[in-house]
Amino acid sequence: MRFIRFMPGLLLSVLALAVPVASLAADAAPTISIPQISQAPELSDFAGMTPATALARQMSKMENFVQREPTDGAPATQRTEVYIGYDERSLYAVFLAFDSDPSQIRANLASRENISGDDTVELTIDTFNDQRTAYTFRVTPLGVQWDARWTEGFSNRAGFDTTWEAVWDSEGEVNDQGYIVRIVVPLRGLRFPDAQDQVWRVQANRQIPRLSEESYWPPYSNAVDGRLNQTALLTGIRNVSPGSNTQIIPFVFARDVEAINPRALGGPLMESDKEYDVGVDAKFVFNDAWVLDLTLNPDFSQVESDEPQVTVNERFEVQYPERRPFFVENADFFATDSILLFTRRIVDPEGGVRLTGRAGQWGFGTILMNDEAPGLNRADTDPLKGEKANIGVFRAYRDLQGQDRVGMLFTDRELADGYNRVLSVDGKFRFNENWVTNLEFIDSDTEATFGGAELNGMQRNVRIDRVGRGFNTHFHIVDTDADFRAQLGFQNRFFKSDISGIHWRSDYQIYPENSNLNNWAPGMMFVYQDDKDGTKVYSEVSPSINWAYATSRITLGAQDITEVLRPIDFAGLVRPQGYSYDNVSARYRNTALSSLTFDLSFRTGTALNLVPKRGTLPFVADTQRLDVSLLWRPIERLRVDNSFVTSELDSNRGKVFSNEIFRSSWNYQFTREMSLRFITQYEKTDAGPNTRLIDDENLNFDILLRYVINPWSALYVGYNTNQSNFDIIEVEDEREVVVTNDLKRDGDQIFVKFSYMFQP
Repeated sequence: MRFIRFMPGLLLSVLALAVPVASLAADAAPTISIPQISQAPELSDFAGMTPATALARQMSKMENFVQREPTDGAPATQRTEVYIGYDERSLYAVFLAFDSDPSQIRANLASRENISGDDTVELTIDTFNDQRTAYTFRVTPLGVQWDARWTEGFSNRAGFDTTWEAVWDSEGEVNDQGYIVRIVVPLRGLRFPDAQDQVWRVQANRQIPRLSEESYWPPYSNAVDGRLNQTALLTGIRNVSPGSNTQIIPFVFARDVEAINPRALGGPLMESDKEYDVGVDAKFVFNDAWVLDLTLNPDFSQVESDEPQVTVNERFEVQYPERRPFFVENADFFATDSILLFTRRIVDPEGGVRLTGRAGQWGFGTILMNDEAPGLNRADTDPLKGEKANIGVFRAYRDLQGQDRVGMLFTDRELADGYNRVLSVDGKFRFNENWVTNLEFIDSDTEATFGGAELNGMQRNVRIDRVGRGFNTHFHIVDTDADFRAQLGFQNRFFKSDISGIHWRSDYQIYPENSNLNNWAPGMMFVYQDDKDGTKVYSEVSPSINWAYATSRITLGAQDITEVLRPIDFAGLVRPQGYSYDNVSARYRNTALSSLTFDLSFRTGTALNLVPKRGTLPFVADTQRLDVSLLWRPIERLRVDNSFVTSELDSNRGKVFSNEIFRSSWNYQFTREMSLRFITQYEKTDAGPNTRLIDDENLNFDILLRYVINPWSALYVGYNTNQSNFDIIEVEDEREVVVTNDLKRDGDQIFVKFSYMFQP
């Protein structure tokens, strides 16, 4: 097996590269010492927007916020003070957000995390002082919560990961001087070192959407790469522990569904069915930093629908985010720049175990579970009927000085006599405050489900990035063998097997003085790819320019693309065929009004028709696409999100297709806990004579009543109905589905889901 030969030399090479870089010391960070307080502070302790009691005056104070946007380094236009303290159970922060015009504060009652467009304050805590991951707690002036886990780096989990959910408390109120917010974070919900004296990092943030202003303490400059390396050291926390932290979360799911059974005796038939599901998730935290997750019949029912995405005439798979609870804790542990673990590949597991944690500079994670999906809905004669895939994942990493890190990831998927095993070694290294690089080298061994020749392949992934106030650039080389496979991963255009190439993107930010224009930025993207035989398969040149004003943004762009399809890319081709196409695009976004935010984008030019009629080859056709999104807040408790997408392909041969998607989501918030949501979504594909697509029309209505105490304790009652353009007809004593011009109900369901978290 090539793993044995592959690992030692590569790991030594990565560590050798790390040595000179790891010696770079981080810049001195400001320090704030946090006091232990005798009781929890209340909003009343800050009556009159001042620390009015002895308890309030005992707390440490953060002030003198500095802008990051729109004017990096300038003092914040509105004053903000933050008072922090802790006791043996919780961490407390009280924000006093002063405003010269309180009537302009944007504050709406909304469901948890649905707070875009509102004023907010935010607390970010790096509990391991490793400058790589942190917890973020964001709150609106009315106390509505948003939380996420921040991850530095280049993985698919980098930035804010909002699938992380925590149980914490918040409240807020608007007054004649601005607004005040209280945040209470239970220590049992955090992971931190098992040490008597804690040294954390902290950052406070305030966002004022009417000014497009983001201000921070300590200063967080866009002239420096990284976020957590610009935080303040937080000292003073002593002798704390989450203690015995156990969470047991049982759930019950029931639904009454009527839908088409395509496998019914005699042909497709509408059938009714009742389904019941019971399961449990359990979480055990020990030594403050280690988490054991267990699941039995895991709760993978999804009551919140995915946002619509255009999938017609797309050559590569569309990626949807993972939202299932079992995979959320420390998800960033398993993330690398090449997406080798895309957990939505695990479709229908019976149960699983997951362990993640840290010991000093080391981090570890492992997942063991199965997946019933490969053996479901198969004929009795199919050898895969009833078969389950067994899945194992192991991750380890070592933090070096500064923000440098080296790590390895191993994934294994076993099905019948086949397997796919992937081993990766990766490293991130910072050269200075602007330049950073990421290296990843991956090896895969694959054998087909019922045996056969073993496939061995490698992927080499190297990227270099510069982040600064003016010049920003991203240079990325990915080289993948033809026999490389990552069955648990996700591979977009840049990471596909048998592809070698580079993509490079740069822009330069210019900041005019004494102008309504905050900044403008010309940019360029270049892509070149060939296969392992040296055949050019894709190239792209895309210039763009962006103008940013206080409450609006305008972007103009163009693309000039050459793409080559090979016989392995499209059945019917006998030799590689090249296609050239181009387009221009424009986008406008405006947030000037407190009750209305809209985003428009338009693209026109030519595109490749990847769905030509059967027996013909792809060809270049004229294309247009319009995307419109509109957020409307007519009253404080009602939020209306509308989106519309239309795209079409036409040529001198005649129409290819047009595709339309309209979605309207109405959410009325009775209280912070209870809301009623209604969604209607309409999608239509009108197929012309030059495509193998067929006419497709779909209308869906979705009603959901939610009562959410916290992310893990909630009651959902919903109804969903769907209509499409079909009919079931009798043909020679059998039934078959035919396409029609009229909509007919093809299914509906009523469901109830209840979960509750017990914390002994």
